[in-house]
Amino acid sequence: MTINSNQKGKRGENELVSKLKEYGYNTRRSVQYNGKADEGQADIVGLPYIHVEVKRVERLNIYDAIEQAKRDSKKTDNLPAVFHRKNNCEWLVTMRLEDWLELYRDYADIRF
Repeated sequence: MTINSNQKGKRGENELVSKLKEYGYNTRRSVQYNGKADEGQADIVGLPYIHVEVKRVERLNIYDAIEQAKRDSKKTDNLPAVFHRKNNCEWLVTMRLEDWLELYRDYADIRF
């Protein structure tokens, strides 16, 4: 990764941390905690049960990003999710259907 893409990744992570804090979640970049990025570590911590992979790019291969999140989340058993956006667009979250259904079942059990 070049310096510019590293900086853009850091800015994207900080931007998402701020957005999640607006919703009341106590999140932070994982790199801030230990000073370096460990292989397989979530980009952002503080969302229980979710392995957060952040992609702040104009062109995203979502299947590659999901594969990375799946691979990295195996250490924790958290559900892999890719949080992504490109310039002038809103944040999106992409998950595997089976993981989304697990979340939805839990939500529906509580709500209904």
